[in-house]
Amino acid sequence: SFTQYLDIFGEFSRAEQHILNVHYTSIHEENLGPIIEMLGADRLLAKFGVKPDEPITQEVISKVSEAFFRDVVATTFGFQYLDNFVSKVIHTLWRQSEELHGGNPDLLLSYDPGKVVSDVRRPLHAVKDPIMLGTKGYNLVRLAALNMPVPDGFVITTEVFRCLEAISAFGKADEDLKEKILFHIRQLESRRKRRFGDAKDPLLLSVRSGAAISLPGMMTTFLNVGLNEDITQGLVERTGKPWFAWDNYRRFLQSWGMSYNMERDVFDAVMNQFKKRYGVIHKREFAPEQMREVALAYRETLLDAGIILKDDPYEQLFQAIRQVFYSWNSDKAKTYRTIMGISDDWGTAVIVQGMVFGNLHERAGSGVVFTHNPHAPLDKVSLWGDYTAGNQGEDVVSGLVRTHAISREQKSVEGRDSDEAMQDAFPEIFTALRDVAKRLVYEEGWGPQEIEFTFEGERAQDLFLLQSRDMVVSHGKTYPIFVPSAQLKNAVLAKGIGVSGGALCGRAVFSLEEISRFRGEEPDTSLILIRVDTVPDDIREISAADGLLTSRGGATSHASIVAHQLQKTCVVGCSNLIVDEEAGKGTVNTHVIRSGDYLSIDGQNGFVYAGKHDTTIQVGGVPA
Repeated sequence: SFTQYLDIFGEFSRAEQHILNVHYTSIHEENLGPIIEMLGADRLLAKFGVKPDEPITQEVISKVSEAFFRDVVATTFGFQYLDNFVSKVIHTLWRQSEELHGGNPDLLLSYDPGKVVSDVRRPLHAVKDPIMLGTKGYNLVRLAALNMPVPDGFVITTEVFRCLEAISAFGKADEDLKEKILFHIRQLESRRKRRFGDAKDPLLLSVRSGAAISLPGMMTTFLNVGLNEDITQGLVERTGKPWFAWDNYRRFLQSWGMSYNMERDVFDAVMNQFKKRYGVIHKREFAPEQMREVALAYRETLLDAGIILKDDPYEQLFQAIRQVFYSWNSDKAKTYRTIMGISDDWGTAVIVQGMVFGNLHERAGSGVVFTHNPHAPLDKVSLWGDYTAGNQGEDVVSGLVRTHAISREQKSVEGRDSDEAMQDAFPEIFTALRDVAKRLVYEEGWGPQEIEFTFEGERAQDLFLLQSRDMVVSHGKTYPIFVPSAQLKNAVLAKGIGVSGGALCGRAVFSLEEISRFRGEEPDTSLILIRVDTVPDDIREISAADGLLTSRGGATSHASIVAHQLQKTCVVGCSNLIVDEEAGKGTVNTHVIRSGDYLSIDGQNGFVYAGKHDTTIQVGGVPA
């Protein structure tokens, strides 16, 4: 520990004093005084700094003796070097102790500044593992090593998270970390041929979390870091795409506000206000100047909430990095770890990458793809998932936009007849994704993967892989199915996308309070939580309920992933469902679902039924 090091070097210092006393001082100190007096001031060497006519006083004797001993010690090989070394260490330890002001000096001593930042394409060998880089960062490094289309970037490792308290308290360590980050920014600028903070040709960054164990949707993410009003206008002039530029600024402002605990509903309300004002249904329908108004309204919303907005790109970057680190200990992240039984000690890395843009135009897009059909045996690569055109990836995982199937097979199996599957709409992107999947699984031996991607155009070279992680799969799971009957057929209300679990009958609930009430009154009754979509803060409600039904989202949305991990029955993307959470009711066509009404959902086929229905057990696709 810090104090133990002080003790050790204090002992070194005392040992030096003992050496000095035994081998130097004690030998000469009795004789030096009489010899100096006998010689007199005029016979002393000039280096002792005594004037020829100066009287020999005790002060002169002490002055000459000190210089004499210093000369003797200096001629002793190694002793002077040892003394200098010990003195510097003690001085440094005490200075750091004063600067840390109650911080944790022991952390500073164990901190290794050589392991704090690693390039995705040229990783540090000492940190090339999922504990230091996080699973997301580690897999990006592996993908880059295979020459996969990964955006350039770097990882700030969990070593920084572990020692963040000490780094923050000790200015020198904080300055050193910033210098390392700036070095990698300059490398990124060189490769991307753009400059961070340059209004004429700006490099924009994403800043995302990456823990060794995934916490889907629970951690803070920043998109388009490096934008302010002036730089956004510069982006307009460079690209000639004003809608795109102001949409990016809007997204940055929202990610900034949400990192300070602003609810997404606040921004949705602003968006809906402008949609109503200009009579548009989808944000793509805004004129560029209207999107600029929306973005500036987002900015005012932040300021009204008292949130300080950094206009300096570098201040944005360093604050965004800290906010991602801090989000590891947010309430929703801690709640998720408690529910899932995950240790708090893993911490997170931070991944900084150059932005790629799924919202560049309507023939660009983003999505999440499974390399295998999650509802079938995992014996072959078969692309499954969600994509959206003209949007960035957060829209897909948050369930904010209507998504489309990846493959024709998926479209057929899930009954998404109105969808335009990626295989048909963007055949080159689909083929490139399939080639990636086949190489990872068949050639490199990776297990089934869940891959987040963005494409900036229709060509294969426009595809970028943002992350890849192991699919959450269930092998040979036994689950209930509904017993076919005329009553069941007549009770169909709607069809969504079944993503988890089997047949489930239960009462409809809309809030955590309702769940608690029914648990007390009817502890054996299953409860189905109904939402428009889910946000990470809903983790308590999802955990407490038995099933989940949402009107938005796809197979790879936050609701789907979390429900699957918590082993809850889940149907998402039920587009005919209109939910009024405040009133505690949902409407499908003319059928109203109120709190406490019985409802049935099929987590395999996506059907939603009114009332209660008989179930039986299915094992591996065969009714028991």
